[in-house]
Formats: sequence, C-alpha cells, structure tokens
Amino acid sequence: MVNSSELEALVNDSKPKHVAIIMDGNGRWAEQRGKIRVKGHHEGVKSVRQVVSSALAMGIESLTLFAFSSENWRRPEAEVSVLMKLFMTVLTREVKKLHKNQIRLKIIGDVSAFSPAIQAKITEAETLTRHNTKLTLNIAANYGGQSDITHAAKQIAIAVKTGAMSVDEIDDKMLGQHIAMADQSAVDLMIRTGGDHRISNFLLWQLAYAELLFTDTLWPDFDSAAFEDAIFNFVNRERRFGGTGAQIRAILTKQQ
Repeated sequence: MVNSSELEALVNDSKPKHVAIIMDGNGRWAEQRGKIRVKGHHEGVKSVRQVVSSALAMGIESLTLFAFSSENWRRPEAEVSVLMKLFMTVLTREVKKLHKNQIRLKIIGDVSAFSPAIQAKITEAETLTRHNTKLTLNIAANYGGQSDITHAAKQIAIAVKTGAMSVDEIDDKMLGQHIAMADQSAVDLMIRTGGDHRISNFLLWQLAYAELLFTDTLWPDFDSAAFEDAIFNFVNRERRFGGTGAQIRAILTKQQ
C-alpha cells in the first residue's frame, strides 16, 4: 500500500522517467504520398532521431520504441526484408552517435529470429554502450508482451522446479524481476501514433499504470515538437497512483 509520503513523492516527480512509443503509420504516410511503403520506414528514422534527441535533452531516463513486433513477420516478405536491412543499417550508422551522447542501447525481444549478422551487430552495439548513463534507449524488436510474461513465468517455474525458490515466494514483484527492462522504472507514458487506439501486445506488464496518449499524427510527421507536446500533456494530467483525486489536489495545493 502506498502511504501518504510515498504518494506525495510520486506526485512531486511529475516528469516521466520512462516513455514508450508505438511508432505507427510509416506505411500509410508513404502511401498517401504515392510512394512505396518502405519509404515511410526510412522517413520514420528521422523521427526516431528527433525524439531520442528531445528525450535526452529533457532528462528522461528511458525511452522504449516499438520497432518490430513478433506479429510483424506476417507482413509481405519484401517489406520484412527491407525492414531487416534498415535495422542493420541503423545499427551500423547510429550506434556511434548514441555512444557519443552517452546513450545506452538495449534490444528487447527474441533476437534469435534475426540473421547472425544482425545478432552480431546487436551484441556489438549493446557492448559498446553498456556503461552509458544519460538515457537508456530500448528498441523492442521481435517483441510481444504476452511472450515477455510467458518467458518470465517459465523462468520462475524452472526456479521452483530446481528448488531455488518456493511457490510461496511468487508475487507480482518476483514476476516483475523476470520481465524485460526489470532494471528500469515502469513506463509512465505510452504514446501511439497513427490514429489507432490499442496497445497491440506492447509492454503489457510494464504499462500497468502508464498514461496512454493516442495521436492521429503518422510517425514520420511526429517530430520533436510533437514529442514535447506529449510530455506537456502528461505533466498536466492528474495521476492518482491508487489514491483519490482529493488527495492529489491536496498535495498540489500544499505545493503552491
């Protein structure tokens, strides 16, 4: 249970520590302009650069981007192939910039489905940036929230089977320790671009108390200004953290 002092600390810390984004609308952006869908994905990389730069400047601790879901393998083979090439290109070209700016890169998801070359680049990039502390950039690639929770459950089941822990020790805190990004704070704000109002199997565990923001803006049009507007929207929301609106207003009044 959150006591009054803990609740006040939560309210006082209004800026999000962890922002997650479903980058949707690349293909539609290209189609609206009479271009092939993959052009939208290439354009979307520019938006990634802008958002990462803004998150770094604003002092956000973690930024998680949904790049490729476990369901995206169902897309046309040609589009998937281009996405894999783009992923490889970005890993090759952008990592030195991330490192220079003290950004740690982490890939969450089942990377075993990617080519050996991509897997090697992922390892190289994560190793190079592992000690950076200004911002953690998580890229969800071949990721699914249900699979994330299933993997955690299997890890706990193995621990119980081997006698490393008992069934009575299993609780939400224990399960959370086996979920992706367990070393980072929970997601405070989830943004989805592109007009759809769903979370599409993204960070199901980590979004438990997140604020959700849906925008019609297609991802290639989502720039630094749009990201900053989203953060401003978050800061001005009333987050109750299990308390009441009256409690939150009392805390805010005391601050004035």
